[in-house]
Amino acid sequence: MTKNPIHIGSEIGKLNSVVLHRPGRELLNVTPEIMGELLFDEIPFLDAAREEHDAFAQVLRDNGVEVFYLEKLAAEAITSQEIRDEFIATYLDEAGIIIPRERLFVEEIFKDLNNQDLVLRMMEGTRKSEIPSYTKKTLAEMVGTDNNFVIQPMPNLYFTRDPFSFIGNGVAVNHMWSNTRRRETLFGKMIFDYHPMFKDAGINRWYDRTSLPSIEGGDIIVLSDKVVAVGVSQRTKAQAVEKFAENLLSGDAGYETVLALTIPQKHSFMHLDTVFTMVDKDLFTLHPEVDETLCVFSLQLENGEIVTREESHIIEKVLMKFLEIDEVHLIREGSGTVMDAVREQWSDGYNTLAIAPREVVVYDRNTLTNAELDKFGAKIHVIKSGELSRGRGGPRCMSMPINRDDVK
Repeated sequence: MTKNPIHIGSEIGKLNSVVLHRPGRELLNVTPEIMGELLFDEIPFLDAAREEHDAFAQVLRDNGVEVFYLEKLAAEAITSQEIRDEFIATYLDEAGIIIPRERLFVEEIFKDLNNQDLVLRMMEGTRKSEIPSYTKKTLAEMVGTDNNFVIQPMPNLYFTRDPFSFIGNGVAVNHMWSNTRRRETLFGKMIFDYHPMFKDAGINRWYDRTSLPSIEGGDIIVLSDKVVAVGVSQRTKAQAVEKFAENLLSGDAGYETVLALTIPQKHSFMHLDTVFTMVDKDLFTLHPEVDETLCVFSLQLENGEIVTREESHIIEKVLMKFLEIDEVHLIREGSGTVMDAVREQWSDGYNTLAIAPREVVVYDRNTLTNAELDKFGAKIHVIKSGELSRGRGGPRCMSMPINRDDVK
């Protein structure tokens, strides 16, 4: 049996390996007409986004992190014609193709592509202008549809945190909240089913892409080797947290508690990690608006059943209790005001990626939060964010850790 490469017992253990996705041509298919549907607020510039992302990946490599790319892993998972046929068929079934004959044209486009180009083409989407002209016979063909795509792009893929989540020795292949992101999890399914690094490693599955309702990786925070926090948010539903908790707590990964944290259900607070991340055992970022509405519930397995209890609404008390520590420091608004905190939260100032205890990757634009991190003795690696931040996600959003050292 292949050795399980997954080992995630915290948010802060030295990061050894990670999954990224280098922004691709899917960003060129974000148009003003559909950018809201694609969850973008602005049109990104691909060349600059790639430069910034490459610099991000290099920071990780320079600090001893092995970088795996989602697109390469997915291509490497296609180890037979049968797997390739399954991949294409499932992709096309879920692609939302309205006119049946157009599916045949897409199949023709895919037919002669090598596996790497096939994966990138799937991510990119297919414009109507790429389909050969043909005699239109049906009303749907003659009238046409309201957009320029046979298959819409997947521009959110560079936020690899969300479609699947590594916890302990297993993975949750998530059911995404929005239709536009739901297809992203197909790449994870193929990787964990068929990639040589994962398929025979005996990996636990904490959630499945076909399960309902939605849960997303940005809401899952591994606080320790015994405690996981999950945000109940716009994109992760309470029932999904219960299912996830039952699977995780009854598994063999050693987890004892899932903490459910309620956050405002709105676009600017889309995931827990946009308002709360872990920098060290006793140091966290927390957007101050969360305090106003926060409720915390603990879910534990007792006599084979999930028991839910309401905890303190004061997050410091909850963290000290379940992490068994005497003191917690929260970076809320730094040296600025609540207005400054709101501004920096919009550009993911609270979305830090820890690569070791008290060592984080951050965006350059969030100067007040970064100064506060420095004040608390954190080592910060600052990356440019002019284009990457347009997708509403920060360094943690753009990374899915596979393996970390244990925290002593």
